[in-house]
Amino acid sequence: MKTAVEELSPTRVKLTVEVPFDELRPSLDAAYKKVAQQVRVPGFRPGKVPARIIEQRFGRAVVLEETLNDAVPKLYGQAVDEVDVFPVSQPDIEVTKIEDGDQIEFTAEVDIRPNFDVPDYQGAEVTVDSAEVTDADVDTQLDALRQRFATLTGVERAATGGDFVVMDLRAEIDGENIEEQQANEVSYEVGAGSVLQGLDDALEGMSAGEEKSFKTELVGGANAGDEADVIISVKSVKEKVLPELDDEFAQLASEFDSLEELKTSISEGARRNKLIDQVVQAREKALEALLEKIDIPIPDSAFKAEVDARKHNLEHQIAESGLSRDAYFRLYQTTEEERFKEFDDNSSRAIKAGFVLDKIVKAEELGVSEQELTNFVVRRAMEMGVQPNQLAQHLADNDQLTLAMVEIVRDKAKAVVGDAAKVVDTDGNEVDLKAIYTEINGEPPVEEAAEDQADDSAEDKTDE
Repeated sequence: MKTAVEELSPTRVKLTVEVPFDELRPSLDAAYKKVAQQVRVPGFRPGKVPARIIEQRFGRAVVLEETLNDAVPKLYGQAVDEVDVFPVSQPDIEVTKIEDGDQIEFTAEVDIRPNFDVPDYQGAEVTVDSAEVTDADVDTQLDALRQRFATLTGVERAATGGDFVVMDLRAEIDGENIEEQQANEVSYEVGAGSVLQGLDDALEGMSAGEEKSFKTELVGGANAGDEADVIISVKSVKEKVLPELDDEFAQLASEFDSLEELKTSISEGARRNKLIDQVVQAREKALEALLEKIDIPIPDSAFKAEVDARKHNLEHQIAESGLSRDAYFRLYQTTEEERFKEFDDNSSRAIKAGFVLDKIVKAEELGVSEQELTNFVVRRAMEMGVQPNQLAQHLADNDQLTLAMVEIVRDKAKAVVGDAAKVVDTDGNEVDLKAIYTEINGEPPVEEAAEDQADDSAEDKTDE
């Protein structure tokens, strides 16, 4: 087989592949067998029709077509490996010559990763947040813990922000009740920011036993987007009572006997999280600094595929939310235009980062062990709330294990870039990532396990 490469643009090539007919022999034999199974010839059992009878009855062209359907995709893969190009799209293949018994020729146009050199990333200077834990950090987490253990107590007064009301809701359009827009005994925190615009304003000042209506746009169901009268009937008003910060609370909310022990534990956990954040920030900022040094053209097909994938995920999220499009974007305080602009910007960056990280993976000869793949599947399964075996089977059935391994080695490459950087925090202190791996895991820096576990934690933080 002989392959010639023509560069059509920095991101697209045309391969011209010449193949001696002898190399088609396995596919040709397979084609005769397949055709023999499909045709019916009197006097021969299915699958036992001789090649010469097939050619006499149905013609050589039928066999050649089946042969090429089997052989050309495999030959294309071999050609790509031989000329060392990195396709990023499906090829446009055309068989341009068939000389039966002599050779065939086909062309394949395909978008590729452009050629570029990765600049030196040793010693890149990046700044990350300080890992110092303040009293405010501890107080914030203590307050969140108190919120979890808060109790609701009924009050004989009008509702205000932060109170919880139990209410019935119904909607009417032109005086006609909308069945699917009814809900009874709904518990809601006043001021929480409902997607039903006007609800919080209407609830402010209402007492148990009162009813009020307000006009708003419905956010779900068949009448999503229509203006309706929403009628609220408040059943009760309750205020949130937070537990006192004392030893009794510490025993209720944790395994500790005293508030001081609880605060110490929270402080240690906060420091660990801040250290992991430093690792994440160092890697992301070091990679960003590297990307800024390189101008890489992005293949149109790769860009379109990335944007389309993000839009598909968005449509799925909107459908799952049960909200109208307007209500969904209002909930996330953005617009469809802003989200699509974000997709364009992030897609270009993601593709460029992938190209660079893939180069580093190859240069550093990074790979994926069976244990690393297992750890990846277990983490993802926990995030998705499914069994690891179930996720592993899904990945295998949908040919996604390769994508998982690509994600793992790219994360390793990102760690290589981060570890090579000169990192300081916002207070001007030097940050030693290797020392962070040690502190997180309590193992010597030379132990790879320490860094691996820090990598897992950093990946979880990045996913968030």
